[in-house]
Amino acid sequence: MRFLIVRTDIRVAADTDITAAWAGGRRLRDETTRPEPRRQVVHAEDRDAALLLARALATVGSVRSGKQRVKVLPLDAPAGRRAGSDGRGS
Repeated sequence: MRFLIVRTDIRVAADTDITAAWAGGRRLRDETTRPEPRRQVVHAEDRDAALLLARALATVGSVRSGKQRVKVLPLDAPAGRRAGSDGRGS
């Protein structure tokens, strides 16, 4: 399975936005509609390589200080499963 390793900036949220999201039962951040700005993108061919690269990116000072984050995203469906499969075998 292939993976995408992304280092992004963390968007700062105002206290009023946090309170409104909590009260309304909605998400504060929705990556599908408004993703965080990307700083660096790396591809890996397997999970072990992806985690190794993620650990390396996590040593960057801005990640360690909490201004950025590292995300590991699978690009393919898991082995043995097809899109739309519920995994129950029938």
